[in-house]
Amino acid sequence: MRALQIEDDGEDHLSHADFAKIATLIGNEAGIRLPPAKRLMVEGRLRRRLRALQLTSFDSYCDYVFRKDGLKQELPYLINVVTTNKTDFFREPEHFELMRAKMVPELLQGRAGERNPLLKVWSAASSTGAEAYTCAMVLADMVKEGGGFRFSILGTDISTDVLAQGVRAVYPADQIVPVPQSMQAKYLMWARKAGVRPDTRIVPELRRLVQFHRLNLMDEKYPFDRDVDIILLRNVLIYFDKADQAKVINRLVGHLRPGGYLLLGHSESMIGTSIPVRQVAPAVFQRV
Repeated sequence: MRALQIEDDGEDHLSHADFAKIATLIGNEAGIRLPPAKRLMVEGRLRRRLRALQLTSFDSYCDYVFRKDGLKQELPYLINVVTTNKTDFFREPEHFELMRAKMVPELLQGRAGERNPLLKVWSAASSTGAEAYTCAMVLADMVKEGGGFRFSILGTDISTDVLAQGVRAVYPADQIVPVPQSMQAKYLMWARKAGVRPDTRIVPELRRLVQFHRLNLMDEKYPFDRDVDIILLRNVLIYFDKADQAKVINRLVGHLRPGGYLLLGHSESMIGTSIPVRQVAPAVFQRV
């Protein structure tokens, strides 16, 4: 076994060589880039995992993962550890305003011959579910206002940890601050017991309309419907290289119905020129 790498603070640390192995593994499996500057972040997040496995050093952990057949069992945990799960309700609110004012009305107009059509929305990197439930609130309000349609929402993510949080649908009070008060009154339930942390939970009527499944965007095929109306993939492409960005977008666009919309993050741009979409607003593209 190799000698432990000791840095100035005298503690055990993840070696640069082992971090490089982990970074290569995560890049190949999940498409997520981990530059050297992320080493200390990964190290900090892995310490809890070492305790759970009752391992005393990063050296022994990497022995387990790379040399003692632990990779198959450990890969989902490693992905959970390195995944960045920044999310908020009504993040980039212009997209949800556009969903209400333009996207949904035009999609319904294109299906005017259908009775009570089903709109399908896919949050393709859903994290803990805030984006999926934001969509559900917007669409539920439109239905209550006489929209004349049904909707279902799919949330997918590579991290099993955040998917479990999405299914549970419980959020700390400070996280739901961006939700308008009118929606909070209709779609959130509050803990009322004395001494209980002021968490809130999405109401059952919305939870029933949102499903969560694990998906690795690097997979060659996605086992979901190909008549989705709106797909959101926001603030995710920045973690992929250019080639993987193009592959992911092409696969997702293939799941949109003609006229359906793909929403990216405002800091991201459409990749490639052969994708059959047209830009209709900042970071919003429509399949032609």
